[in-house]
Parts: sequence; structure tokens; C-alpha cells
Amino acid sequence: MVKPVIDRQREHQANERTFLAWLRTSIALIGFGIAIARFGLFLRQLHVAVTQKPVATSPIFNSENLGVSLVIFGIIAIGLAAWRYNQVFWQIERGNYRPSRLLVWIMAGVVTILGSLSIPLVLWRDFSTSPPIDDSKLPSKPLHQAFLFKLTQILK
Repeated sequence: MVKPVIDRQREHQANERTFLAWLRTSIALIGFGIAIARFGLFLRQLHVAVTQKPVATSPIFNSENLGVSLVIFGIIAIGLAAWRYNQVFWQIERGNYRPSRLLVWIMAGVVTILGSLSIPLVLWRDFSTSPPIDDSKLPSKPLHQAFLFKLTQILK
């Protein structure tokens, strides 16, 4: 039995909406990855500017690697979304659609893992390489206060 045209049209439109939701998720992953990588770099440069000492970072577990991982996974998710869209398209056309939760579980698992890896980056501080700030080494007290005030305004 052939389904009415209106039902097939709705199914295809739902498939397209699902694809666009996956696409938005991928774009968000890519944007979040770029933000994490750049903000980590900003914080390191700020630390060096204030303390005049280099920051010790892990070569493997750092914000740049986490950010790049999110960007790569976002790109992979775009490919998976397009593949799934095409697969569902042909299943609708043949009339034998079968839902699959595999991609949902994969996406949820990877985002959970990458999100969990960001927690230590936010909470971990290496206090051994960060001595207390000596105000005598800063250019001038008003300039230092103005810089910190501006920085707190930006980060709000």
C-alpha cells in the first residue's frame, strides 16, 4: 500500500528538521571548541603578562587539545548527520523506515566525555608556578587597577 503524498512530505520535512538540528549541534560544538582553545590561550598570555613567568602546561591535557577535539568531533558530526539524513531519505522513499538510536548514543557519549574533560581544565590551577603578584614589578598602581577593572568587565 502506497502512503498518501502528504504523509511522505511530512516525513521528509521531519527528516530535514532533524538534519538541521544535528547541523546546529555540530556548529555549536565547533564554536565551543574554538572558544575553549582561544580562551585557554588568552589566560596563559594574561598570566605571562602579569607575572612575567611562563606557564607550565601539560602537552596532552590542555585547553587547546580539548578545543581541537571538539572542533574535529563537530566536523565528524556533520558528516554523520548527512549520512543519516540520506539513509532516512531512502528508507522513507522505500517505505521501510527503521529508527536507529546508535548515532544518538555515540553523540551523547562523546559530548559527555569531552565535557567531562573540560571540568579539570576549569578547576585545576598549578599554584607552584604562580607566585603571588608583586605590585612593585607592575608598571604603576593606577594602570594595574585599570587593567584589572577592565578585565573584570570583559569577563562578566
